[in-house]
Amino acid sequence: MPFVSIRGVALHHRYIEASGTARPIIFINSLGTDFRIWDDVVARLEGEMPMLVYDKRGHGLSDIGGGVRSIDDHADDLNALIDHFGFDKVVLCGLSVGGMVAQGLYARRPDLVEALILSDTAHKIGTAESWNSRIATVERDGIEAIADGVLKVWFTPDFHANRPADLAGCRNMLTRQALPGYTGTCMAVRDADFTDSARRIAVPTLCIVGDQDGSTPPDLVRALADLIPGARFEVIRGAGHISCIEQPDALVSLIRDFVASLPEGKHAHG
Repeated sequence: MPFVSIRGVALHHRYIEASGTARPIIFINSLGTDFRIWDDVVARLEGEMPMLVYDKRGHGLSDIGGGVRSIDDHADDLNALIDHFGFDKVVLCGLSVGGMVAQGLYARRPDLVEALILSDTAHKIGTAESWNSRIATVERDGIEAIADGVLKVWFTPDFHANRPADLAGCRNMLTRQALPGYTGTCMAVRDADFTDSARRIAVPTLCIVGDQDGSTPPDLVRALADLIPGARFEVIRGAGHISCIEQPDALVSLIRDFVASLPEGKHAHG
């Protein structure tokens, strides 16, 4: 069970090595999840490229440290994690708030980022009112109070009907998150706006969305892709907000194709 101390915070992570010179890909979770959401993706890509998954501060088994106030808190952790592993350049694959963390890191340290995969995310997500309402509800009644509504946007009606055990497990993952990590990250998303910085992204970028994503709908993710010069936009059929769980084969196919299209180059791991 690997933990590493990053900026005074114990971060739970898993590094999957691969032979050759493939660039490392780092997966960044959505709000209210831990790195197990990537299990099906990692299993399919194992051996093809080095991969790092980790629990953001305040999520999963990671510490919260001094708390979370902004996307920069998560981006600074990721920056330090990259330095810890000695990567010179990485591909970032972020889901939802994870995609905002990826955008935040790129804005601060473009030299570290080879390419971006932005899954079910946007330059700006929700309104101050919607986030403040969610924060007030969970502070008063717990994450349990919003769980059903969250699961409706996470997964399609088909998933709800046909994968009850998986649905129950995802509900457990959500409701067992530490409240301060959840609400702090809600505040971080509420206050984040990458509209201007998205226009300055100058690395290959793939924007992906589930066709039934109720959290960051296809039109919103397309708007992000339209802001980023030369970005690719892809829709995964039969997926809600968390396509890495619902349609891992489709997501892996897109990741594999995108990574194969990147310029060749040796990428160090110290």
